[in-house]
Amino acid sequence: MISPTATEIFIQGITHDGRTFRPSDWAERLAGVMCSFRPGGAYPGSHLSYSPWCVPTTINGVKCVVVNSALREAEPMAWDFCVNFARDNDLQVAEACLVPDPDHQHKDGLQRTPPTPVKKP
Repeated sequence: MISPTATEIFIQGITHDGRTFRPSDWAERLAGVMCSFRPGGAYPGSHLSYSPWCVPTTINGVKCVVVNSALREAEPMAWDFCVNFARDNDLQVAEACLVPDPDHQHKDGLQRTPPTPVKKP
């Protein structure tokens, strides 16, 4: 069960018995299905990019999908789809609970890293 305080979950491409999940592009497929669930809703062309709430990535050589809890608030059925996908395929899930930095909070609820100043010669 996912903690209600988790701000993100990491669905990992490793089953509970240690096997690599197949197909190898599962993370991109799952994130692609979720692409229309985004801040402000779907718009023309939104199917061409991933939602900031559901992003495929690789961590330590393991394919993962990072699902932000903002998806749970905006589209509970989409959140449930991701959680059920992990459960149905016996995938490992890790939770993250980040401490927010109010100076870098974006309107979509996701943390943003401040830009690094460029030093002029």
